[in-house]
Order: sequence, then C-alpha cells, then structure tokens
Amino acid sequence: MLKYLKKYWVCCILAPVCMLGEIGMDLLQPDIMKSIVDDGVVKGNVDLIVTLGVKMILLVLFGGVCGILSGVFANFATRHFGNDVRKAVFTRIMNLSFEQTDAISTGSLITRLSNDVSQVEMMVMMSMRMLVRSGVMFLGGIFMLYRISPKFALITIVCLPFVMVGVWFFLRKATPMFSIVQKKLDQVNHVMQEDVAGARVVKAYVREGYEMDRFDAANQELVGVNLKVQTLLAFMGPYMNIIMNLAVIALLYVGALEYQRLGGEEGGMSIGSIMQALTYVTMILHSVTFLANMFQMFTRANASMIRLREVLDSPEIITDGENAAEADKSEKKGSIRFENVSFRYPGFSDRPVLNNISLTIEPGETFAILGTTGSGKSTLVNLISRFYDASEGNVYVDGVNVKDFGLTELRNRVSVVLQKAELYSRSIKENITWGRPDASFEEVEQAARAAQAEDFIKRQSDGYETFVTEGGHSLSGGQKQRISIARALLKHSEILILDDSTSALDLRTEAAFHEALRRDYQGITKIIIAQRIASVRGADRIMVLDHGNISAIGTHEELLASCDLYQEIYRSQLKSDEKGGVRS
Repeated sequence: MLKYLKKYWVCCILAPVCMLGEIGMDLLQPDIMKSIVDDGVVKGNVDLIVTLGVKMILLVLFGGVCGILSGVFANFATRHFGNDVRKAVFTRIMNLSFEQTDAISTGSLITRLSNDVSQVEMMVMMSMRMLVRSGVMFLGGIFMLYRISPKFALITIVCLPFVMVGVWFFLRKATPMFSIVQKKLDQVNHVMQEDVAGARVVKAYVREGYEMDRFDAANQELVGVNLKVQTLLAFMGPYMNIIMNLAVIALLYVGALEYQRLGGEEGGMSIGSIMQALTYVTMILHSVTFLANMFQMFTRANASMIRLREVLDSPEIITDGENAAEADKSEKKGSIRFENVSFRYPGFSDRPVLNNISLTIEPGETFAILGTTGSGKSTLVNLISRFYDASEGNVYVDGVNVKDFGLTELRNRVSVVLQKAELYSRSIKENITWGRPDASFEEVEQAARAAQAEDFIKRQSDGYETFVTEGGHSLSGGQKQRISIARALLKHSEILILDDSTSALDLRTEAAFHEALRRDYQGITKIIIAQRIASVRGADRIMVLDHGNISAIGTHEELLASCDLYQEIYRSQLKSDEKGGVRS
C-alpha cells in the first residue's frame, strides 16, 4: 500500500519531523521542573521560578506549533492517500469481470470501499504521528531516566517483558476476530443494500417485520463479535495500568532510599529529581500503552488491508487481446458468429448452460431468440460483449475473435439493453446520453422518439431535465425500459442487443417501437430476446433455444410449420391473448 503514499513523501517526512519537535519539548519539561523545585522553590529564588516558568511556557508554545504542523502534514498525506486508495479500489471493482463480482457480495464491496479503507487510512495517520511519538518518548524517557539514576532506568526495563507478554497475549487472541468483524459488517451491509434496493417488494408483500428480523440477526452477530473482541481488549488497559503503578511504586521506593542515603550530598538524590523521574516514568508507560493500542489498531487495519488487496490484486480474468490494436481496426459490419460454443458458469461443473452452439448472424439482420426461462438466451448474448468468456468454442464479431479485441472497442461496437433497466440519479437527458455524452439534443430527441419515450418525457414537469430518483423508482417499469432503449439507440453501435427489454411495454407501444427500429435503424444488426412471440414474429430469423441447445431456426411461418416447441409456445400465448381479448 506504500505506493499510494509516494506522491506525498514530503508531508510523510515533515509530519514525524514536526512530531519530534513536540516530543523534544515534552522531554525537556521535567528537567526545567526539577530546577524550579530544587533551585527555586526549595531555595526561595522567586526570580528563577519566574524565568524558568516563562521558558517552560515558550517551550510549550513551540511544541504546540510543532504538534499542529505535524497534524496538518499527516492529515494532508493521509486524506489524499485514502482518496487514492479508494479510487484505486473503485476502479478495480469497475474492471472486475462478472465472474469475480458474482463471487463477492455487493455488501462486501461497499464495506471494503468504505470501512476497510478508513481503517488503513487511520493506520497511516497513526504511523506518522502516534507511532513516532510513542517510540521516541519511550526511548527518550529511558535515556533521561538513566541520566537521573541508572536504577530508575532499570526499573522501567524490568517492566518491559511483562508489558510485551501482555500485549502479545491479548493481540494474539484478538487478531483472528478482526477479520470476522469485517465479514459480519459485510453481512449487515449486504442485508441493508438488498432491503433498500427492494424496498417496494418488501412493502408490497408486507415483509417489513421479516426483514427487520433478518437485519437484527445480522446486526446482533456483528455486535456479538465486536463485544467479544472489545471485552478481551478491555483487560489490556487495566493490565497496563497495574504494571505502570507498580513501576511508580518501585521508583518511589528506590528514590526514597536514595534520598535517605545521598540526600544533601553533592550529586545526590533531590525531591526535584524524584518528581522528574516520576514524570519520565509516566511518559514511558503511557507511551507503552499507546503502542499497545496501536498494535491493536494495526492488527485490525491489517485485516482490512488484506481484504483490500484481495480486490486490488485480483487478476484480470477478461482482458484486452494480445493483438487488440490490429483487431480494433477491423471493418465494422455487424456480423456475429458462434463456433461450437459451450458455457458453464464458473464454479458450476454440472450440465452446461449452452451446449455446442454454432450460429451465424448476418450484418443488418434482425435476429430473435425465443425460449423458456433458463434456456440460456441471456447467457448467449453475454458472450458477445465478453461479460463472460465461452468455456469452449469461439465467438466472432466482424470476423474477429472477441478475445482478440480491446474491451473498449468491442463494447463500443455493441449496445445492450439488459433485462433490468438500470437508471441513475440524474436527469432523463443525462441517463439517455450516458453512453454518448457528446450527443446533440436533436439526437437525444430522435433516440427517445424511436424508443417511444418522447411523449411521456414531454409530459414530465421539466421534460428531459426531469430528475430521476435512485434506481429510477420515480418512473414506471415501461418508462425505465424506454429510456434504457433510447440510451442504447443513441450510442449508434453496429450491434444492438435487446435482452427482454420490452417486457413492460404494452403490445401497441412495442409494435410502434419495432416499426421505428425497422425504419430508422436498418443498417445495424439487431438481436431481440423475448418471451412473447408477438415481440419476435417480425424478425428476419428466429432461433428457439431449449435447455442450452438450438431447437430450430427459421422465420415465424417456418417455425409454426416445423418446430413443436415454437408451436407449443404460440398456442399457449394465443390462448392467453384470447382470454384477455387480444390476438397476437
């Protein structure tokens, strides 16, 4: 993670340097206090007390300035470090394949992007300030104690093994728990994300109580683990205080003996020396306590850092082809070819979702895919844009293997309207221009008109500038689908994939859309996935998929005459339409 700090190396150096200035002033204070007691108070020298008092105030002010500067430099470096790490993690998440994001829950990714980054950020901050402060104060305090009396330094050194054993014991028990805490936090975020996204379904089925119980269960697990680790670490503070107080008692005892033996003699023990030694011992033991707490924080941050590295170091499964520069120059025609393609979802070794598919789609053709739920329709078209790679066989676009393209170029050649219409919290116009921000307003209107979205957009209070709420919840399902279609049409790709993207439209609106598609977008290759025969009957060719296998390919009339599965689907939908008073 240090590579993200390189840009801020000046602040990373200045922060601990300024902290050294503050610590130096702290270490000088007991020396001055000794002189005030021994040479000022005991001897009644008021002028010396005032002089040394002013000196102490100036040193405190200087130390305060150094501390403020240390905080400024450390905050500057740390906040920018956190910003860079957060951007790097987000960028990596955006570049993960579907296979990788399927393996990590959305809640876990949110936790890593927020809480885990904050933990590492805090670790960096503490390393530049408190680690330097505690370490230097510890070593400097022992040195100053040794100057007063080697016996005082020895008392502190004798305490250290007990401190180290205690810290080792508590952190050894706590370390595995921190990873569990983060996983439990993942689960809380996962439940919250699901319930916020599906709030309408929860309310529609009156499942608020169930979801609250589910959230409470996840939250209780998080609280339970947190309590367990914090209860364990709660013993560390009192343990350290016991050792600190024992050290103070030992120092007072040894100091009293030394005062009785050498008090009043040249170089002997004085009251000021004992007060000075007590201050240094307190500094030393407080620094040890800080170090123990920092080890605890480092342990937790290390668990977070491992989780971040799982994302940052994850290999790129789907990457640009080795000859991408050459492949990207290939002529844009809109042809697609599947050659003996089979596919299994990663982690599932049972029957393939697609089995030995061989198929050619000609440039400019309107090709429809029909099949029962789970037959592999969406999976098939996902291979064209390389959302997944085929397990066996190859997919070609414009005569080039999709694995040879650069991902940007390949996906620029394909416009996809997915089953679920994804809209963002911005205006309708910004949602339509999402894939082509530089489009003119006239082009936006043309795309909306073809998608049959223009009428309802103009009825909105602010027209194309109407703000869409998160997830498009302020719009109906059909309205969201039409905006998504307009977004794909505006992209002007050579291949347009409509993955069951008109399911929320009524038959009249859908028919008007397909008419506009035939009239205004003749040059592009269109792949239409649908459940309704009414949505595909006008296609040049229709392919019927049955459990990952091609059952038949032909026109509507050809399939009605020769394909049993197509006839079955047609009859079932025809009866349904007759009951509703509509003929397909």
